[in-house]
Amino acid sequence: MKPIWIVDDDQSIRFVLEKALLRENLPTRSFTNPQEVLSALADTPEAEGPQILVSDIRMPGGSGLELLEKVKEMLPGLPVIIMTAFSDLDSAVSAFQGGAFEYLPKPFDLPKAVELIHRAVEESQREEVAEERMAAAPEMLGQAPAMQDVFRAIGRLSQSQVTVLITGESGSGKELVARALHKHSPRAGGPFVAINTAAIPKDLLESELFGHERGAFTGAQTMRRGRFEQADGGTLFLDEIGDMPFDLQTRLLRVLSDGHFYRVGGHSAVRANVRVIAATHQNLEQRVKEGVFREDLFHRLNVIRLRLPALRERREDVPMLTRFFLQQSAKQLGVEPKRISESALKLLGTFDFPGNVRQLENVCHWLTVMAPAQMIELKDLPPEVLLAAGADGVAAARAPVEAVSRSTEVPDVSEWAATEKGLREAPEDDAPIGGAVLAAPSVADQPNSWEAGLQAEALTLLEDGRTDVWDVLTRRFETRLIQTALLNTRGRRIEAAQKLGIGRNTITRKIQELHLE
Repeated sequence: MKPIWIVDDDQSIRFVLEKALLRENLPTRSFTNPQEVLSALADTPEAEGPQILVSDIRMPGGSGLELLEKVKEMLPGLPVIIMTAFSDLDSAVSAFQGGAFEYLPKPFDLPKAVELIHRAVEESQREEVAEERMAAAPEMLGQAPAMQDVFRAIGRLSQSQVTVLITGESGSGKELVARALHKHSPRAGGPFVAINTAAIPKDLLESELFGHERGAFTGAQTMRRGRFEQADGGTLFLDEIGDMPFDLQTRLLRVLSDGHFYRVGGHSAVRANVRVIAATHQNLEQRVKEGVFREDLFHRLNVIRLRLPALRERREDVPMLTRFFLQQSAKQLGVEPKRISESALKLLGTFDFPGNVRQLENVCHWLTVMAPAQMIELKDLPPEVLLAAGADGVAAARAPVEAVSRSTEVPDVSEWAATEKGLREAPEDDAPIGGAVLAAPSVADQPNSWEAGLQAEALTLLEDGRTDVWDVLTRRFETRLIQTALLNTRGRRIEAAQKLGIGRNTITRKIQELHLE
């Protein structure tokens, strides 16, 4: 195993960490200033470099933040833990923005420091394996049996030019399958042209597909080649074919039947040397029964049908896809790729993703922008994921993490969920709020949705004719939220502020305003 590099000008800190990590069978290498680290990195092969870098934030000859920036340029995937005194917590924010894995406040509890380093090591090793898999990943990802069936079908069709109908829910990746079919076909050297028949107005769709002659209609000042001509020698992908207008279905059927078509306003037949791949999220058999889709066109398209599974049918692919999309989002935004904890991945795997792979991609983009630290934790997931899981789901996802490290546990949404009962028992706006911190609401008292309780209380106050509902409920919500966070951190305000995602000055001000001293 590669060593843990420790950078601190304080010999006692280095000694304590070295001995503690040695007892855990973790090799170490120590440095007194950033320049020594940079020199060692330049002279050390990456395979023999550090597994983790633990650095103080203030040292003679350079700061830990400057070192972090330079190390990230050299080794973007290296987890860096920044050690800082409480007075340096503002700098810790900069550390997170610079890509730090976590910060370790001084004076630190040694067992907690070791647990944090263990967590960083485990995450580093897990990411190394994931990066190796991603480096060899094809244009489509999927280890689930349902996706392997799709891959096998693409392989069987690789030497064929037959028409294919791809079915599957919106966002499941139908265009990716179509591109793969084209890429692995005899027409791979020709163009791949895609058109969404549901996204183009009916009056324009005919011209988009077949082109038009000059003067065919108002505004047609020049001849225009349609998508069929643009795809000559290649593949035309007709997405959402189930939404194609009925009269255009007749023209499409004629092209598929004899391989010829006419431009709008034209009198000369144009030959279509095109392979057609169609896709839809609708039930075409039902559309035929309803009389909105031609039965003869359905049979012409339905030569080979490929059903693409929904993401909820291939949950084992969620971790691989999540890491892939996090890397893609980071490239698009020009930032360091973020890592994601096992508990967060576990909870994502339980989400149904009605928008399928496209929704997961959007979630990863959201996390790249919105997650406050380089490591995405359970609490950083979008609200729709946390709320869909509920208290039981979040607790189940947290369980393995709590067994590994109590020092970095994330607040359970069940601890701050504002229930109807909890809101009703909270003090009125004109009542004193001081005194000891109240006990957190028990899980047994909570409904499945905390919004339901909030809505019920808001409705009660509104029906009572109150005109200060916003202030009343905001005050109660903030009171319960801060009380629960302080319970979780055993009264440590700075740690509570960190877990809530607010500044230490903010929590101090709120405690004073809410009389929670």
